Amino acid sequence: MNRPKVGLALGSGGARGFSHLGVLKTLKEHDIPVDMVAGSSMGALVGSFFAAGQQIEDLYKLAFTFKRKYYLDFTVPKMGFIQGRRIKEYIRLFTFGKNLEEFDLPMAIIATDLYAGEKKIFRTGPASEAVRASIAIPGIFVPEKIDDRLYIDGGVMDRVPVSVVKEMGADVVIAVDCAHFDADPNINSIYDVIIQSIDIMQDELVTAMGVSADADVMIRPDVSKYSSRAFTNIKEIVEAGEKEAEIHIEAIKKTLADWKES
Repeated sequence: MNRPKVGLALGSGGARGFSHLGVLKTLKEHDIPVDMVAGSSMGALVGSFFAAGQQIEDLYKLAFTFKRKYYLDFTVPKMGFIQGRRIKEYIRLFTFGKNLEEFDLPMAIIATDLYAGEKKIFRTGPASEAVRASIAIPGIFVPEKIDDRLYIDGGVMDRVPVSVVKEMGADVVIAVDCAHFDADPNINSIYDVIIQSIDIMQDELVTAMGVSADADVMIRPDVSKYSSRAFTNIKEIVEAGEKEAEIHIEAIKKTLADWKES
């Protein structure tokens, strides 16, 4: 292969994570190769559908018809309000029931081991379990139990998994961060409190870890004005991903060309 291996690091962000789709579409339109993907939370969800073999056009249809009610299977709040079985089946369906090692592209799913307080990287096993673990917002979703361990949202430990996709063998890393904290006076429920608290924590974590400097190209779609929790304005969120990716295309092409020259 006379080119670098390109890895995508797709970050968390709730509904704002649909902007990952716009980035994927723009990369495809400009013939930017993608050889591997690592994703946290919503980045794990979108990335897994893509890496499993779903076509971009079909993913757009899925996104524009997605409703929050698809995953609202409420339970008695012992470890979370939402059981998560409904969204797990949704994930299983759109990853073709595959294990991660069966995906069209190598895929790493980031979750957080609630017992050990450590990052867990899933590279094998049922995709639906790993992604369900990665999107388990603490306090909202019941944690996912896998092999007698409890797992929660991957964004708690690694919002934009640049280091993971490097460990997978990527020569060039394109990262997408769409979970920016934004001052929001519309805090009206326990759900809002939890999500806003996590956004604040993750912003501090990303700053402290210097994630932006580690990526070869960092794409930050302008989605802060859209709710990360309402799952409305999905079309506008996707378009924001397209627009921001377009701005970075020349920088990506230059990075690939410089790698070949070196």
